[in-house]
Amino acid sequence: MKNLTISKKLADINNLLVAHFGVPPRNKTRAKPIDMLIATILSQNTNDKNSFQAYLNLRQRYNTWADLEKDSQKNIEAAIRIAGLANQKAFAIKNILTDLKNRYHQFSLDHLEKLSDFEIINELTNYEGVGVKTASCVLLFSMHRNICPVDTHVHRTLNRIGLVDTKIPDKTFIKLNFNFPEGIAHSFHTNLIRLGREFCLSQSPKCFVCPIKSVCKFKFKTRDKNSDIKEKKFMLLDNV
Repeated sequence: MKNLTISKKLADINNLLVAHFGVPPRNKTRAKPIDMLIATILSQNTNDKNSFQAYLNLRQRYNTWADLEKDSQKNIEAAIRIAGLANQKAFAIKNILTDLKNRYHQFSLDHLEKLSDFEIINELTNYEGVGVKTASCVLLFSMHRNICPVDTHVHRTLNRIGLVDTKIPDKTFIKLNFNFPEGIAHSFHTNLIRLGREFCLSQSPKCFVCPIKSVCKFKFKTRDKNSDIKEKKFMLLDNV
């Protein structure tokens, strides 16, 4: 059963974030789930700039995902090297495409549309190189489901705020999404990442000027009034 107290707190935090950052824009055209899955794999353990360039490299090198699946892993690695972990990422992408070809005779994840959110997560995480965060990004950014992925920023900020008390992002994901209010996942996720990148830094958080300091339970708030905030608006998965 949903915890209404937590749901209300999440809605209140979302309102504070929107008041400060605004409603995040979304692509008018939904990216295909397979495109989003590949882009999200490339985004693992690197920054948005490098992973986006790696995705563009693939799009420029291969006319279709079928062309990529036919190519050698070595060539795929060369195309995505800028994103780091090229060997693991190239293997994961090629393996997924080969499996889709063998099982569904197409390079598509459209069959996921009829499944529930957690059925989709279970299916995608069966692939090597796809964790809960990667799968949930496909749900949010491509399929427009009301699911909030949990990366290091979301995990850190929610623990500091006091909404969860968890050690790993996957546990934060379960507690968060079990109580998540309807219709705010994209706004909440995107703005909370901006909060983590601009204010709630892992080292020296800028608590004095934080837009949600009034509801945050963090015990070690900083008092620096002269915090220099650097805006970081680019969100990779809204640009696929």
